[in-house]
Amino acid sequence: MKQVLIIGYVWPEPDSSAAGSRMLQLIQFFQSQQYKVTFASPAQRSDHMTDMASIDVSCKTISLNCSSFDDFIQVLQPQIVLFDRFMMEEQFGWRVALHSPNALKMLDTEDLHCLRHARHQAFKQQREMIDQDLLTEMARREVAAIFRCDLTLMISQVEIDLLQRLFKVDAALLHYCPFMFAPETLEQIIPRYQQRQHFISIGNFRHAPNWDAVLWLKQQIWPLIRAELPAAQLHIYGAYPPPKATALNDAASGFLVKGWVDDAWAVMQQARVCLAPLRFGAGIKGKLAQAMLCGTPSITTQIGAESMQGERDWGGGIANDGKSLARLAIDLYQAQDAWQIASDNGIVNGQSLYAQTGHFTALAGRAEQILAALEKHRMHNVLGAMLNHHHHKSTKYMAQWIEAKNKLARLEQENLHRL
Repeated sequence: MKQVLIIGYVWPEPDSSAAGSRMLQLIQFFQSQQYKVTFASPAQRSDHMTDMASIDVSCKTISLNCSSFDDFIQVLQPQIVLFDRFMMEEQFGWRVALHSPNALKMLDTEDLHCLRHARHQAFKQQREMIDQDLLTEMARREVAAIFRCDLTLMISQVEIDLLQRLFKVDAALLHYCPFMFAPETLEQIIPRYQQRQHFISIGNFRHAPNWDAVLWLKQQIWPLIRAELPAAQLHIYGAYPPPKATALNDAASGFLVKGWVDDAWAVMQQARVCLAPLRFGAGIKGKLAQAMLCGTPSITTQIGAESMQGERDWGGGIANDGKSLARLAIDLYQAQDAWQIASDNGIVNGQSLYAQTGHFTALAGRAEQILAALEKHRMHNVLGAMLNHHHHKSTKYMAQWIEAKNKLARLEQENLHRL
């Protein structure tokens, strides 16, 4: 049976983050292509992670800077290795190349980390991001990992264009692969305007753009909305709310920090309008894709809607300042006809952008094409070959030095215990 090894930065938590949901979609893709999936990670397992055995995925806990991984992959001999984020390629790429050289190396960026980081830094300095902001150590590391891999899955067309324009990444190394929702998700029964009430905002509190959005809502946007809609409430959901977030809860003003929710789709369908005032970030937004498919109009920023524009107008409203966002939210909440148009637009856009069938077919074709001529594909990636040579040599010896150092430290501890 064909084998795919996914090396994850964290264990998948589809109910906590869009990244976790996307990882499950990729697992479903490989299974649809008759691959046996093994998911390996050096991260600690979490309470919210998916029960991998229930979806027929084998799990393996791996260690950084440890040769035990070499024995593991030599036995598995996967046809494809997928690195979940560039940090995993940095750690394990040389081991994969040495012990499974014929495996197609894929990288899933989730979003372009260097872009998210650059935007965050520019936001802190209260200015627009420029290209120079992207020329950072993080960008060098991330783009180098892209060159070292045979194919990188990109969730955003904007990020593909950026990589090609600024970093001169060959199109042959990139593949557009956004969210991929199953047919049953695309064809839900959508509650109508009269069946819904209140506003919703949702997102993992550990993700800096989400936390900033909550603060912006609390300090500027929600007071403007509440002044005109005194009976409305804002329900804020998300995994891992810290005490500073729950402290913002204020029933008197209708600002309700609810934290974890078992069924995010259900609460999204019950809300009349989704608020996602994101001032920095990258990739595409799981909360907005979810709102589209739930027929819930969304009010967001240009960064929030980036690379999520479909055939129809945006299903809601887009603005970049607090007063405009509040005005759009108030008007949409009260106008049933406008709400219905926005709801319908979101559904159509979501179905056209994120249908599983088309993206599965495209990704399967691309993977098969590269696997059939892997050596030729790599010959055309001259920069990638150079980066692989130098990075893998240096990483290999550093990893071996760390492993030897750790082994020596353990032996010293054991000797101390014997004394």
